[in-house]
Amino acid sequence: MLWIKALHIFFVIAWMAGLFYLPRIFVNLAMESNDVAKQRLLTMARKLYRFSMWLSLLAIVFGAILVYMQYGARMPGWLHAKIFLVLLMSGYHHACGSILKKFEKGVNKRTHKWFRVFNEVPVFMLLAILVLVVVKPF
Repeated sequence: MLWIKALHIFFVIAWMAGLFYLPRIFVNLAMESNDVAKQRLLTMARKLYRFSMWLSLLAIVFGAILVYMQYGARMPGWLHAKIFLVLLMSGYHHACGSILKKFEKGVNKRTHKWFRVFNEVPVFMLLAILVLVVVKPF
């Protein structure tokens, strides 16, 4: 079980690194006017989005295995809340994919300031998840 836990933590860290950096690329895309630089940023964002999608799937699979091995069907309340936040994090990741498509089509209407705020969302979701896992408040 410790190997499963180690792999889960590894893939969560890798997924979060992608989710922290992808919106940062969006900030730069929203500010960029040079077409060559925009194409480079779009390529970076596309590759990071696809790669981090695989990382998210592996994090969720290893997390599900851990839940099954530890709790089966009798999950504590904090774990229900964690799973809900992981679903929100996954939705955030998919929203990043939607934003990326808008940048690729050249129809983004949001400013770099909006993306700077959007960039902070996964930080607070991760903090909430960590508190639930470590403190287990309910």
